[in-house]
Amino acid sequence: MAHAHADRPAWHQHHFHSPLQQFESAKLGMWLFLAQEVLFFSGLFVAYGVVRLGYPEAFAAGAAQLNVWMGGGNTLVLLFSSLTAALAVRSAQLGERKQTSMYLYVTIACAFMFMFIKYFEYSEKFAHGLLPGEYWHPHLEHATALLPAHTHVFFGIYFMLTGLHGVHVLIGIGVLAWIAVRNNRGEFSKDYWTPVDLAALYWHLVDLVWIFLFPLLYLI
Repeated sequence: MAHAHADRPAWHQHHFHSPLQQFESAKLGMWLFLAQEVLFFSGLFVAYGVVRLGYPEAFAAGAAQLNVWMGGGNTLVLLFSSLTAALAVRSAQLGERKQTSMYLYVTIACAFMFMFIKYFEYSEKFAHGLLPGEYWHPHLEHATALLPAHTHVFFGIYFMLTGLHGVHVLIGIGVLAWIAVRNNRGEFSKDYWTPVDLAALYWHLVDLVWIFLFPLLYLI
C-alpha cells in the first residue's frame, strides 16, 4: 500500500483518488459551510426587518446617530481587501510565493484597519450612552435630534449585527495569517493552492455581509 502511494505529493491525501477530487471535495465543503453562514446571517436580517417594521421612527433616528463616513470607509477597506484576497489566489495559482504572501499581508492589514475604525465607532457610541437594553442612557447634547422611544432597540440590533460580523473579521484574520505562514513555508505551489482559495472564499463572504449591513444600518 505504501508503494502504491509513493508517487503522491505530500499534500495529496490518501483518501482521495486524484488531486482534482480532493480540490472539488474541499471546495464543496467550503460552499456548504458558507451556505450555513448565509442562513445564519439571513435569520438576523429577518429579525432586523421585523423589528424595523415595528419601530420605523426609532430605526430612522438610530441610523442618524451612526457615522456614515466611518461606515463608508470600512466598506471601501473591505472591498479593497476582497481584491487583494483574489489576487493572492491568483498568485498562488501561478506559483508566485512572495506575491501571494504580499497580497495576504495586505488583506490582513485591511482587516485590522476595519477593526481599528470599528473600535473608534464603538467608543463613540459608548461615550454617548447609545447602548442597548438597560445600558441605554443617551447624552442628548450629542444627538442630532430628540431620540424617540425604543431607539435602544435599534442599537441592540446594531451591536448584534456588527458585533457578530466583527467576530467573523477576527476569525478571518486568524485564518489568513495561518495561510500566510503555510505559504512562507512553501506548502503551496501551482499544483496545490486550495487552502488559499478557501480562505479567500471565506473572506469574500465577510465582505459580502458588510455590503448588506452598511446600507441597512447606516443609510436607510
